[in-house]
Amino acid sequence: MLNGPRNRPENTIYKQLYRHYRYAMAVTTIQIDASTREKLARLKSSPRETYDEVLRRILALVPEGDEEGQYSDGFRLGLLEARLDIREGRLVDHGELKRRLAL
Repeated sequence: MLNGPRNRPENTIYKQLYRHYRYAMAVTTIQIDASTREKLARLKSSPRETYDEVLRRILALVPEGDEEGQYSDGFRLGLLEARLDIREGRLVDHGELKRRLAL
């Protein structure tokens, strides 16, 4: 059946691109807790989205740099930790700090 769905040019191109993408990409395994995997699964925008794509979207939240240049890895880690501190309430506002320091 030459004109069937399997022999359509777009299916052939799709399959070739998929094979190229799949084998060109270095694949590795990481160990994560089952609850972490469940959280990542809930962040998927579609069932076909890969965990690599989910993690890339998360990593994009930490800026690589600004108009003055690239941030160091240590600075980027500090930004991420600061965001987590804010989210979890581990911060002191300016007025509270002045009160504590008796300024």
